[in-house]
Amino acid sequence: MANTLPIESLHGHPDFRTLASIAGIGVDLRYASPHNFVGSDLYAPFDCAWIHREGAARLAQAVDALTTRRPDLHLVVLDALRPQRVQERLWARLEGTGLQIYLAPPSRGSIHSFGMAVDITLADREGRELDMGTPFDDLTELSHPVKEDEHVAQGKLKAEHVTNRRLLREVMQEAGWQGISREWWHFDGGDRERIRNEFVRVL
Repeated sequence: MANTLPIESLHGHPDFRTLASIAGIGVDLRYASPHNFVGSDLYAPFDCAWIHREGAARLAQAVDALTTRRPDLHLVVLDALRPQRVQERLWARLEGTGLQIYLAPPSRGSIHSFGMAVDITLADREGRELDMGTPFDDLTELSHPVKEDEHVAQGKLKAEHVTNRRLLREVMQEAGWQGISREWWHFDGGDRERIRNEFVRVL
């Protein structure tokens, strides 16, 4: 596999920055805890609190965009760099469940594995996350941005949930991030084919 880097060799690499180096964000990596759909820490013993430097710059722009609109809120990163090895574990865990639609096949490569995707939410200054209508990693259609209006009309989501999600999308899009159709929390930091062709994939 060309242009790859084991996560054990990531420290000091010029293409990557620690999440802690980005001012104004919170960090709560859910795959480094049991608070995810698998129910276990998938990252130990790896340090996955990293992001590509290009993604870091866009995240700093998103912080500025949110501060302009809502200085009482801040961004909380729930996942950023996800090594290829972890993506393979997740893919295998969901085999046969019909839920692999929520993951990029490891053969193609998740944008997370290049440090150019984030899972993210909003929280107040006391650290309370805004209600988005579903938790992070809720693998149901209630998490799908493309179905929000339908779910509000059916009473499955509240208008408040969609307002919070739209605020998140707006500040992320203003900073050059692109959301996806099935997960309100996921954003790519650029064109996927460019990233897969030009960026280092972390194993």
